[in-house]
Amino acid sequence: MILNNYRYITVEGPIGAGKTSLAKQLANHLGGSLLLEDPEENPFLERFYDDIPRYALSTQLFFLFQRANQVQNLKQTDLFSRVTICDFLLEKDPLFAKLTLSDEEYRLYQQIYDHFQPAAPVPDLVIYLQASPETLVQRVKRRSSPYEKNISEAYLWRLSDSYTQFFHHYKKTPLMIVNSENLNFADNLKDFNLLIERINQMQGSREYFNYSI
Repeated sequence: MILNNYRYITVEGPIGAGKTSLAKQLANHLGGSLLLEDPEENPFLERFYDDIPRYALSTQLFFLFQRANQVQNLKQTDLFSRVTICDFLLEKDPLFAKLTLSDEEYRLYQQIYDHFQPAAPVPDLVIYLQASPETLVQRVKRRSSPYEKNISEAYLWRLSDSYTQFFHHYKKTPLMIVNSENLNFADNLKDFNLLIERINQMQGSREYFNYSI
């Protein structure tokens, strides 16, 4: 059990890092509630991976509205009554926009984002899952999700680099950076328990968990 009285924990990472699987494991372990993004509900996503310039704005705005509504519906009382585990950080949302939108589209997106962002509660802890771009590509191909079938390797490489840059400068909340290259939290209880132990031992505002075999 996590002993540090975290009430709102966010798991983040690029596509294929394992954030949703870990969020589910944490919620089950802590008896908490889950707040998960739902990519399958985005009607533009599959077309986005076929033609990024054409569908980037509609895809991005759909996700922004979806995520903003989810966190805005998270009442302060909910955070006191039970632990909430989330698999997205609203503050990270512009990362995707910068990768895919034109300058004019990004200015429009930023105006809309600025309206929603202040209403988002601040997590007590962010767990950032890292993996090499090669590993992300392999994982995405292996899970064969219909809306991910046309993701290019180049896009995953750029996305991975953007996440690295974002969390290099992130200082808003305590941050646990986890190299998930050799860890399988969903299927290996030993790996999961090791992560819990490291979180319990956190002392600073930024710590690293790099497990090698």
